[in-house]
Amino acid sequence: MTPDTAVRALREEIVRRHMESENTHELEVTLSTFSHPRYELVATGKVYDGDAQVREYFAETRAAFPDQRNELISLRHADDAVIVEFWLLGTHRGPLMGIPATGKAFRARMTAFFIFDGEGIVCERVYFDAQTLLRQLLEGAGLLTWLKALPALRRARQGPRDPLLAP
Repeated sequence: MTPDTAVRALREEIVRRHMESENTHELEVTLSTFSHPRYELVATGKVYDGDAQVREYFAETRAAFPDQRNELISLRHADDAVIVEFWLLGTHRGPLMGIPATGKAFRARMTAFFIFDGEGIVCERVYFDAQTLLRQLLEGAGLLTWLKALPALRRARQGPRDPLLAP
């Protein structure tokens, strides 16, 4: 059943608040937009489920990219979701999956499905091209950085993946 106009407006307001709180790094506000906090990163096969894991995800990503932010491109509604296209931007200032900070900025186009169960988000499922992101972070990097990055890149390709995201 298609949600009515009021439900769509409420969901859109929740998603906009969620995205803005990610920009301002207000984790408690971000968490308040969820009925159950869950991020699924399809490109890496990683799932962060529950309060503790989502807090861990934020700590890891904000340490790697202290200026991480998003810029909304478009927003669409589905029966049980709000679908958002956005640019994710940041500067690599800390380690990421074992890759040492390169100081490089990135800009990657992404899509997120904000899945709703009633009035709260139960999952943010994010689709992006990991190679685009890594290419920008490692472009022009020296041999030592590449050598340090290789094990992390291999783990990212071969490491444990959530079976719901990658068969």
